[in-house]
This record gives sequence, C-alpha cells and structure tokens, in this order.
Amino acid sequence: MNAQSEKAPIGAALITGASGGIGYELAKRFARDGYNLVLVARNQQSLSHIAAELFANYGVPVKIIIQDLSLSTTAQEVFEEVQRSEITVGILVNNAGVGTYGLFAETPLEDELRMMQLNMISLTQMTKLFVRKMLKCGRGKILNVASTAAFQPGPLMAVYYATKAYVLSFSEALANELEGSGVTVSVLCPGPTYSDFQVRAGMEASKLFSSGVMKASDVAEIGYRGLMHSKRLIIPGLRNKILAWSVRLGPRKLVPSLVRLMQEPRNGRALQ
Repeated sequence: MNAQSEKAPIGAALITGASGGIGYELAKRFARDGYNLVLVARNQQSLSHIAAELFANYGVPVKIIIQDLSLSTTAQEVFEEVQRSEITVGILVNNAGVGTYGLFAETPLEDELRMMQLNMISLTQMTKLFVRKMLKCGRGKILNVASTAAFQPGPLMAVYYATKAYVLSFSEALANELEGSGVTVSVLCPGPTYSDFQVRAGMEASKLFSSGVMKASDVAEIGYRGLMHSKRLIIPGLRNKILAWSVRLGPRKLVPSLVRLMQEPRNGRALQ
C-alpha cells in the first residue's frame, strides 16, 4: 500500500502522546510518507521542537495542540480545536498512556483515576468524536495503542493492565462494527519498549525490563505498517507474540503469579 497516494483523500494524521517514545516515532513515519500532522501532548517545549524538526526534515505542515488528556474535558477541546482549524483527520492514533507501579492498596488513587481517564476514557472520547467524521467521509484509520499487558492480569500494575485490556477489547469490537464502512481499526500491543514510560511509572527496576526490550522506532515501524495494511491486531516481536498467546493456554490461576514474578524488582526484594 502506498501511503503517499492516500494522503490527500484520507486527511491528516492526529497522534496523541507525540512528544516522545512510540508517538514521536510514529509521527516521523507519517511525516516521511507526506502526511500532514496534528500532534497532541502536554509538553509544549518538546512538541514545538518536534514540530520544527519534522517540518525541516520532511516539509509537512505540523499543528501542535497542548493538552493533558488525563483531564476529563480535554478530548472534546482537542476535537473542537481541530474543527476550528478546518483540518480533516483521516488517521487517529490514540497513543497517549501512562502507568503506575506498586501494590494497589498503596498506590495513590488520584494517580490511578487520572490513568484510567487517559488510557481508557479519553481514548474512547477521541475515537467517538473522530470516527463519526470518518464515517461521513467513508474512509479513515484508527490506531489504538494497548500493550501485551492487555492479555493477562498484572499484579503490581493491576489498574494499568486492566486499562490495556479495555483498549484491546474495545478496539477489536469496534473493528467488527466498522467492517465495510471504509474505516478500519487497528490495535498495537507492544511489549516492553525503551522510552520514558517505565521511568514515569516507577518500574525501571522491574525484571520485565531486564531483557527483550524493543526500540520505540522498531515498534513504531511495525505498528505503522500494520495500520497501513488494516491489520486488526499488531504485536511487535516474536517473543511478545509468544508471551501474549501462551497465557491463554496456561491455567488461569497460575498466570497472575507468573506475571508478578516478572514485575518484581531485579534486586530480588519482593514487594509485600
């Protein structure tokens, strides 16, 4: 599929969480193929720098929207800003997300409520708002970024794993609803990836990040290709595919214990 040939009719690519990691790498791939961009993130300095870099390297127009999607009103505000700018969004990438690490009884409730807002509710709102416009045009693509965490419960990141399970289930159901409409939905489920995510989540010492960690650029390239080929479920890396599917074969009661083993700190001290 030639992405360049789709640029004019399909419209701009809107990417949330575009100031780093997978979101930034996806933005580079869309820019490389000539898509106009709308980039959404909280950090104005980083986003302005990225917009200037992409315009300088690829010559594509880049609009930045500074919003914190962990707040309940901001998805609507992003949509309204796009409408005021008379931008047609043909590709929506819901990439923004955050995690928390620790025992559920001890982690701050406020952090988890904001995470649920960002990872699930704002993603759903953004999808609802933009999919209706896409359906009127009879064409569009949506990429929701979940995680291999979506395939099993995750002790020490209980709420995060649950939010990603929601994203996977929601995306697969919506893809079925939209069959034949011209609008496709893909869900990207990366495993551990080099980015500042694990630092912000406070889990850089987890065994999960001790081996088999992929580069954000590799994850983005696989995700981009899968989206362009309208692939519904995209799991980058053979190891991640095996891990994602193997949990469905094992005893359900055993899975949380195995996941917790990987989540524990590398120093060998279990969280009690």
